[in-house]
Amino acid sequence: MSPSTSSLARLPKKLNEQWEQHLDPFETLLAENLTVPPDAVTVAASLDGVMLPMKDGKRQEKREKSVAEGKRTRGPAGCQEASCGTLSFYDDQGDRLSTIRMGRMPESKKATLKKSLSNLLDKVLQQKPNLTLVKVADGARDNWTYFTKELPEGEEIVDYYHAAEHLKKAFDLAYGENSAKSKEKFSTYRHILKEEPGGVEKIIKALAYQHSKHPRRSKLKTELKYFRKNRLRMNYAEHLSRNLPIGSGVIEASCKTLVTQRMKCSGMRWRCPGGQGILTLRSLIQSGWFDCGWMLLSVTYRAKVNMVSDNVIPFSSGKGNIER
Repeated sequence: MSPSTSSLARLPKKLNEQWEQHLDPFETLLAENLTVPPDAVTVAASLDGVMLPMKDGKRQEKREKSVAEGKRTRGPAGCQEASCGTLSFYDDQGDRLSTIRMGRMPESKKATLKKSLSNLLDKVLQQKPNLTLVKVADGARDNWTYFTKELPEGEEIVDYYHAAEHLKKAFDLAYGENSAKSKEKFSTYRHILKEEPGGVEKIIKALAYQHSKHPRRSKLKTELKYFRKNRLRMNYAEHLSRNLPIGSGVIEASCKTLVTQRMKCSGMRWRCPGGQGILTLRSLIQSGWFDCGWMLLSVTYRAKVNMVSDNVIPFSSGKGNIER
């Protein structure tokens, strides 16, 4: 006999009910049993989100509201943002050694995920306090509010590849989208941003000049503000010289493997309890914590039996012994 499809579909939700009831002690025990790689000199914390289709996302209401307001009805109506967090360890050459991944269903300001990430980082730094802490993410304001105010002091780095996308957009706005001049400038200044000390200041100077030539291009001004706002988080040449990570590829990949590949297949829509069951189990597996997590979870289903009921039928073990 094999389990039915409906039973397998219910299983993650039921397991998650038990996990969520014991979330704090379970995560504390997992963190206490974490062994930081011996060669690790850097730990990088990252946050990101991915839009997930939800059954209770009020999709129809949002579309009707858009129609009533004369807005376009295309787009991810009925989707909400699931969140992912990672802690990655790097050696002195900048090579990644291991990564702990965690995911949460949509929640206001990623509150539970941020708490879990903070607690885990505290345990890591207690075990190895001389680690260099790097906080790397895209330019989302909420991420940096959390990194700056709630995590210990460390290096703050805006993902270089997101910064390069903004740089490309800025030159497209100045010279024409995908024009030869735009491509030439982007190629030159992308190298300056990444490789030259103080490269971001040269970027700001170049974009400020273009804005002075085209003062009515409000989107160009927006890109200039982006670089000015994040200039202290864009010292890429210095970070590379210290073999620190400057990209958020690990968290981007985690969003893909934890959420997108499993939970955004054709026709799928989710509610939080069922979706969180999937994310919790996948997080444990991808972090190498499944055996430990399953041991903690299985204990909640065990009960000590002090006596055997009279109506229990004994059976043979096949070795001539009678067992109950």
